[in-house]
Amino acid sequence: MTTFNPATGLVSGSFGIGTYSHIGNKAFPGLVLPDGAVIDLSSRYYDTHAIFDDWDRAFDTLVDLAAKDEGSDLRFADLTALPCVSHPNMLFTGSNYRQHVAEMMTHNKFNQHARLAGESDADFFQRNLAEVDRRAREGMPFIWTGLHSALCGANDDVPLPLIGKHPDWEMELGVIVGKTGRYVKPEDAGDLIAGYVAINDLGTVDEFRRTDVRFQFDWMSKHQPNFKVLGPFIVPKQFIDFEALRIELKVSGQVMQDWPVSDMIFTPEQILSYASERIRLVPGDLLSTGSPPGNGAFHGNRWLRPGDVMEGSVTGLGQQRNRIIAEETGGRDWNWGPFPVTEPA
Repeated sequence: MTTFNPATGLVSGSFGIGTYSHIGNKAFPGLVLPDGAVIDLSSRYYDTHAIFDDWDRAFDTLVDLAAKDEGSDLRFADLTALPCVSHPNMLFTGSNYRQHVAEMMTHNKFNQHARLAGESDADFFQRNLAEVDRRAREGMPFIWTGLHSALCGANDDVPLPLIGKHPDWEMELGVIVGKTGRYVKPEDAGDLIAGYVAINDLGTVDEFRRTDVRFQFDWMSKHQPNFKVLGPFIVPKQFIDFEALRIELKVSGQVMQDWPVSDMIFTPEQILSYASERIRLVPGDLLSTGSPPGNGAFHGNRWLRPGDVMEGSVTGLGQQRNRIIAEETGGRDWNWGPFPVTEPA
């Protein structure tokens, strides 16, 4: 039976890699041991990105350091967890869990034309699930790029912006790239993966759809300040049993998401292979692999509001805890600018 150390959520024999600060001091790359000891790596690496520039060599070095465990005065519980990597290229995957996609196809008002006359939700769901499985065999992943200015630490407050009325959560499994890659086959793409990390991919979902332009989706609302909660650390893939990973998220004590990553339509390797055909992957890139079911719309349109607390985790990758607050806007309201307000459909 796998045992997780309560001090960190790490499995015995593993370690985490992240960026930390102590009482407002300079940020440093750190090696987190399961018992909560943290080794300052700044004498070896100028920041956490540098660890992934030569990942194979770095991994061997970190294994040796963790094995020696020469003692450290730094404790994980006393440190501020910053975004594990501060300026990654960011790739986000949408519609990548069978259950989630079939639910959306069944209940989304824009897809009701596909329902047969008199068809029940259960029958419509099964047809949609079959379509999802066909897509897995014949289709391709859906990916967009993101802004690292939206990143925040695992315990930072998340301010709700003025723009958008339906702020939503999406707890996801993230992948950190450890090598440069171009035109990589799916069966070889696992070699690109350095490790895994927890990420909460927030967005104001009522702002996604545009009706005034031919291209109807607008992803900027997913990159408001602190809408990408990352960490508290990256765990090398060698320590992770991928098939055992489970994503969980609570909002103010209520379980919203609780789902295995084995329900993914496209694996991280398939997504990275697809991405490598279109961009040049580089060390330190972050891929978020999509949200399992359990978003706000499926909890009676229960959106985030000031005063909420989000608690998220992915098996073996630590915990996140974020207070939801109102953004400080200096007195400006939603209608201050020259652009029209888009009311939710």
